[in-house]
Amino acid sequence: MATTPQTGAPRELLDSPHLASGIKKATTRLMPMLVILYFVAFLDRTNVGFAEDGLQIDRGISAGAFALGAGIFFIGYALFEIPSNLLLTRYGARFWLARIAISWGLVASAFAFTTNDTMFVILRFLLGVTEAGLFPGVIMFLAEWFPNKRRVQLFAIFYLAQPFSQMLGAPLSGGLISFGEQFTPWLGWQVMFFVEGMLAVVAGIAAFYLLTDSPQKARFLTAEEKSAMHAVMEHENAVKDADGPRGIWPAMVSGKVWYFTAIYFCLQVAVYGTTFYLPQQVSGLIGRDVGWEVGLVTAVPWAVGLFACYYVGKHADTLRRRRDWGTVAFVLTGAAILLSAWAGAHGYSLLGIVAITVAVSAFLCAGPISWSFPTAFLAGAAAATGIGLINSIGNLGGFVAPVMRTAINDVVPTESGTWGVVSLGVLAFVAAAMMWATRFFTARADALLADTPAADGAAETRP
Repeated sequence: MATTPQTGAPRELLDSPHLASGIKKATTRLMPMLVILYFVAFLDRTNVGFAEDGLQIDRGISAGAFALGAGIFFIGYALFEIPSNLLLTRYGARFWLARIAISWGLVASAFAFTTNDTMFVILRFLLGVTEAGLFPGVIMFLAEWFPNKRRVQLFAIFYLAQPFSQMLGAPLSGGLISFGEQFTPWLGWQVMFFVEGMLAVVAGIAAFYLLTDSPQKARFLTAEEKSAMHAVMEHENAVKDADGPRGIWPAMVSGKVWYFTAIYFCLQVAVYGTTFYLPQQVSGLIGRDVGWEVGLVTAVPWAVGLFACYYVGKHADTLRRRRDWGTVAFVLTGAAILLSAWAGAHGYSLLGIVAITVAVSAFLCAGPISWSFPTAFLAGAAAATGIGLINSIGNLGGFVAPVMRTAINDVVPTESGTWGVVSLGVLAFVAAAMMWATRFFTARADALLADTPAADGAAETRP
């Protein structure tokens, strides 16, 4: 019987036709609902960029309050991330993910009734509190359903919600703002907030009926498919238990967990620093007010990123590819952000749009790859804690990014805000160096991939 190096795992676990058919069925049944959940979540956390002008003009929301509100979402998110993850393990993904979506949808809709700075900031904080646990909960959910070799592909499909959200959500948000007040007694930005918040409530109700907590509870799988999926995941979990931290506290103090937290933090600074201000940056590049036209142009980078993310996720099935492509993705993210700042400062509109497109495509590819590393050595309570910690602290980059960008633009003011944009790209290069350095440590579960540390030329150490 052939075995995988270092683990003694039979290759038949991964080569089983029942495993392949089970994964195919699970992908078809589960991924659309998960993508819809993240689609609406990403839409509701970033649509504030489309309402900035309206909030300032109609409600007097200051630039400082907007920057604080845009970022404080991640404070509430970080505080409740790990508790939410632990509650998910207790109540099950189906119930808990549905609860999260309904809760944040109600808060998101309440933005339609914002009257002042204080209310805006409080609602942004509550939006973070109610959404906490969605993203890491799905990451945990997928890590329990799908083996390591296929995981990046599934993470990439889940990540497609981001480009879908911006590709479809940008013109949706712009359209609701442009046309909403023509057909309702509300202002356009109020219509946008209310409608898009209600989408989350509907998605949460649907998730309760369409998701399944585990392969063993899945009615759409045959007994043979359940057995094959259970066998491979049990083996991987046993390897993780022997290789990684055990329990809540060991996960919180694990050096490897904090290492990937730092990588994810750098990524999120680039992601949200770009996303929050993308409508305004595109508006400046094309010389149009934020609305329908800006929404359409803003959708272009996400449309290209959709294909890039899917392609890389599908082919990143070896340790070497994940590390090398992840490093390149971070380098491209940083370089493209710097180029977009230069193009904006010198009035090169087309070059600026191209640079933004490359940046968005690159950081979309980097995300799923980044998550493949910690899920290779975290299981059980350690996974709930470690994945929650990585996501919560890493997502503080979403708080730091707008505040940092605004502060730097205040210190070094320019008409196009060049230096604020430049600051976002710097940390992407730090993440690139850290991703490249993962060659010096691996997890035993990585031996279930097609290549091995020995074949990869990596110097392996154990936590």
